[in-house]
Amino acid sequence: MGWTTHEVSNQFDELRGYNLYTTDSALQAAVSRHGGADAHDRLAAYGELMGTAESYDLADLANRHTPELRTFDARGRRIDQVDFHPAWHELLSRYRGAGLISSPFRETHTGRWAAWAAGFYLHAQIEAGTLCPSTMTLGAIPLLQREPALWEQTGSRLFSDRYDPRDLPIAQKSAIYLGMGMTEKQGGSDVRANQTTATPIGAGGRGGEYLLRGHKWFFSAPMCDAHLVVARTPEDGLACFFVPRWRPDGSKNAIHIQRLKNKVGNKSNSSSEVEFHDAWGVLMGEAGRGIPTIIEMATYTRLTCVLGSAAMIRQALAQGIAYTRQRRAFGNTLANQPLMRAVLADMALESEGALALAMHLAEAYEHDTPEARAWHRLMTPAAKFWVCKRAVELTGEAMEVFGGNGYVEDGIMGRLFREAPVNSIWEGSGNVMCLDVMRGIARQPEHAQVLLADLMRRAGEHRALTSEALDLSRLLERPPGEFEGIGRQFTARLCVLAQACLLHESAPTAVADAFIATRLGTHWGAVTGLVDPSRLDVDALLQRALPA
Repeated sequence: MGWTTHEVSNQFDELRGYNLYTTDSALQAAVSRHGGADAHDRLAAYGELMGTAESYDLADLANRHTPELRTFDARGRRIDQVDFHPAWHELLSRYRGAGLISSPFRETHTGRWAAWAAGFYLHAQIEAGTLCPSTMTLGAIPLLQREPALWEQTGSRLFSDRYDPRDLPIAQKSAIYLGMGMTEKQGGSDVRANQTTATPIGAGGRGGEYLLRGHKWFFSAPMCDAHLVVARTPEDGLACFFVPRWRPDGSKNAIHIQRLKNKVGNKSNSSSEVEFHDAWGVLMGEAGRGIPTIIEMATYTRLTCVLGSAAMIRQALAQGIAYTRQRRAFGNTLANQPLMRAVLADMALESEGALALAMHLAEAYEHDTPEARAWHRLMTPAAKFWVCKRAVELTGEAMEVFGGNGYVEDGIMGRLFREAPVNSIWEGSGNVMCLDVMRGIARQPEHAQVLLADLMRRAGEHRALTSEALDLSRLLERPPGEFEGIGRQFTARLCVLAQACLLHESAPTAVADAFIATRLGTHWGAVTGLVDPSRLDVDALLQRALPA
C-alpha cells in the first residue's frame, strides 16, 4: 500500500550514545574532591562504553529475556541451573573487566573508594540487575580476609578482573561471585527469627564444617559460587556460614532452588527461594555472632543501594532534560515552558544532592577517623532510607515528563521506575533503616555528636544550616520511646541537612543556595516545582546537569 494516514513528527527517542562521565560535571567534581582524580581517564572510558547505544540495548535484552531455572537435566538429575541471556554475561564482564568488583579492597591508594563509587554510578544508570552479585561479592571480601583458610581458596579469584561464568567448583575457576542468604518466611527483616539449623561435623567451631538444614525465602543470586548464610547452631545461636555451590569433593552441594522470584523490577537478576538439605558449609567468625558478621557485608550493599538509587535519579534526569529540549508543545519546546523548567530544575537539585551524599559516604569507607566512623555507622542506613525513597518518586516524575511514551516498555523509563523500589526494600526497608539509625545513636551517642559537629563545621556561618543542626541536636534529647517514633522525620532531616552542607561546601553557589532554599525547614518531600524560575538561573542549573 502506497498511502499513509499521517506524518510522524515531534517524536524523539530516549537519550543514548553519549559519555555518561564527561557530560556529568557534578560527578567529575566529586571524584576529584574525594581524591580520585587519577581515575578520570578510566572513568571517561567506562562512561563512553556504558553510554553507547549498544549498552542500552544490552540492558534491554537482559531484562526482557529474564533468567530461567532448569531444576533437572534431560535425564532427571538435579542440577538447579539458572540460564541467562548473553547480554547479562556481557554486562557482568564489562563491570568486572573495569576492575570494579574488588578495587576498594585490592588497591591501597587514596581516592580508590571515590573511583569505585563513580564507576558503580555509571554502570547503575544503564543496568542495575548485574550489580546485585557484584555488590554482594564486594561486601564479602573483608569478611573472608579474616578467615585465612577460606581466603587462601578465594582471595585471588575475588580480586580477579576476569569474568568466569562457568558453573564449576571454586578450585577450577579463575574468578568467583558471592551472594547471601538471610531472609526466611517467618522473619523477613527480623533475622533473629531464623530457623535454619547448622549441625557440626566433628568439633565444629570457627572454620569448622557444618550441615545446614532449612530454607531461605530470598536467596540472591543462586548461581553465585558461594553464599554467606545465617543459620542457628545447637549451642551458640545464630552464626554465619560460607556455603559453596559445589562441595570440596566436586559434588553439587545440597542447595535446592525451589523457584525464581517474579519481581516487579530487577528482572535481569535471579532471586530465588531455596531449601538446604544438609548443605555443606564452613563457620565464619565467632559462633553466636552471625548477625553482626553478615550485617557487615550488608552495610557495604546498603552503600551500593544509595549509589544505585542516585544513579537512577541521574539517568532519569538526563533523559528528562534531553527529551524536553526536543519535544514541542503549546508553541515551544517543553524545556522552555515555565512549569516544566521548574520541575526539571527541582529534579536537577535532587540529583546533585543525592550524588554529593553518596560520594561523601563512599569516601568515609576509606578512612578510620571519628568523623568517618560516624558517617559510616549512621549515615549509611540514613542515606539508604532517604535517597532510595527519593529515587522511587523521581523516576516516576521522569516517566511523566515523557507522557504516554514513558509508560511503555519500549525504553528505559519504565525499567528505571520498576527498578527503583528494590533499593528501598533490599538490605532493610525504610523502617528498618530508620530503626538502625536510632539504634546506632542509642548505643553510641558520640557518633551522633561527631556527625552533627562535622555538619556544623561544613555549614560555616550559614544561619539556616546551623539552625537546622541545632534543632536536630535538641531532638536527640527526647526519651528513647518518643525518639523512635520520629525516626523517619529525624532521618530524613538529617539526610537533607547533610546534602545541604555538602553542597554549600563544594557546589556552585546557584546549586547550593537553591537546594537550601527549597529543602530546609519546608518538610519537603515531593517534586512540586518548588523552585521559582524567576528567582534562579534555571538555564545554568540545567546546563550543569546535562550540557545541551
